[in-house]
Amino acid sequence: MSGGRFDYAQYRIADIYTKIEDYVDGHPLDEEDERCFLEDRWLEEDEDKYVRKHHHTMPNRYGLSKETIKEFKKGIELLKKAQVYAQRIDWLLSGDDGEDNFHLRLKEDLANLKSKKG
Repeated sequence: MSGGRFDYAQYRIADIYTKIEDYVDGHPLDEEDERCFLEDRWLEEDEDKYVRKHHHTMPNRYGLSKETIKEFKKGIELLKKAQVYAQRIDWLLSGDDGEDNFHLRLKEDLANLKSKKG
């Protein structure tokens, strides 16, 4: 499958929601990543301590409100759905899928998103 009708912009959508997820939840660091993170980044003292103690990047490091984080999470879900639609439409308009496959795969991909959420 090639796609490309939208210059693969659906992958930029994934980059956006992945970065938001990382801000909200942080991510685990293996020993090498932690060393590089601590050596190569300028960190506030509280973030440095958090990384050293938890071996994980600091979630919500700017201390945004629960209400704001809740909206970030809604945005993540909408962006994931937008990426699915962009991918399916891309493949249809690029001739990789016909209309029947478009509808079938769209339904499957949206169901997969829903199952991963719950």
